Amino acid sequence: MAAHESDVCSHVRVVVRVRPPNEKEKVANFTNVVQVVDKHMLVFDPKVEEVNFFHGRSATNRDMTKRKNKDLKFVFDCVFDENSTQQEIFEQTTRAVIDGVLNGYNCTVLAYGATGAGKTHTMLGSPGQPGVMYLTMMDLYNRIESMKEEKVCNVAVSYLEVYNEQIRDLLANSSPLAVREDAQKGVVVQGLTLHQPKSAENILQILDYGNKNRTQHPTDMNATSSRSHAVFQIYLRQQDKSASINQNVRVAKMTLIDLAGSERASATNAKGERLREGTNINRSLLALGNVINALADPKTKKQHIPYRNSKLTRLLKDSLGGNCHTIMIAAVSPSSLSYDDTYNTLKYANRAKDIKSAVSENAHCSKMIFLFLFHFFLLFCEITVKTHV
Repeated sequence: MAAHESDVCSHVRVVVRVRPPNEKEKVANFTNVVQVVDKHMLVFDPKVEEVNFFHGRSATNRDMTKRKNKDLKFVFDCVFDENSTQQEIFEQTTRAVIDGVLNGYNCTVLAYGATGAGKTHTMLGSPGQPGVMYLTMMDLYNRIESMKEEKVCNVAVSYLEVYNEQIRDLLANSSPLAVREDAQKGVVVQGLTLHQPKSAENILQILDYGNKNRTQHPTDMNATSSRSHAVFQIYLRQQDKSASINQNVRVAKMTLIDLAGSERASATNAKGERLREGTNINRSLLALGNVINALADPKTKKQHIPYRNSKLTRLLKDSLGGNCHTIMIAAVSPSSLSYDDTYNTLKYANRAKDIKSAVSENAHCSKMIFLFLFHFFLLFCEITVKTHV
């Protein structure tokens, strides 16, 4: 879609969530290597006198003569400490993104971090503490309900995973799906089913069904570690009730991603199949890091961006470098047990802040553009219309 007056320059919004220490870290008396200063700043590996020890005891699991404290300050769009709630994360991240979707902008929210850092808890949550995906869908449906007198809204969703460099539909039994790019249609997953939920509760059933099909295996860092990248997409079409079929149509896409945990094999003691999984996870996250570095570097941004180095980066091409508002939620552990993983995550997130893109509104589509988009959503993906899974 051609640029127009409503184009805006958008940078990737990056927030960091520091999870509470777990029981293993408390019992073993690991030190806290992350100090949240305020809502925008944290210090990684603060000076010795600034370190907060668990339970007020001195540290026993760190050789303080091995290296000097890095005492590195990081500034992000928002920083959440260990006392943050699921609702607070939602309020400061995807709530504003929903405004963008309703105004015709494509939006993406992705959670990144090491195994056991809290990504899946942030994105999916639990029945007692629902995560970003649940809260987002509840808010979206509440807003759709409030507009029903003025607008006709149609919602469709898809849910897939990238596991060992293969794409699987989490909502249908299928063989691995192929991904391709079309000059007009963009990134396309062939054979991916779309589902039309009737309510937010129906969405939750779809999410629950998909999550049960997601590939999970225990590791030394997390007993229920997600071994795949999960991509949940919501397609929204809205039109004024007073408009004719080809007038005042807005079509937008929201993508919510729970990335597999970045990890070191030495930390998870992975062997055999688990080691192969970890290698593929790290390969795809390395490819994502290379894309982020290329997009963030003004010298290379207009040159070749290595999207094709993994299935994950191919899927995220429109989200990171295209016409899309993007939010990264970086999840980190505060413990010295995860020292290297936390440091790498913070560096990764810090780099993502520099990505900028021109984002334009998918608004007031012409008849031809609308028909293309609508057929793409409902026909090209071989839609399976279901009210429940």
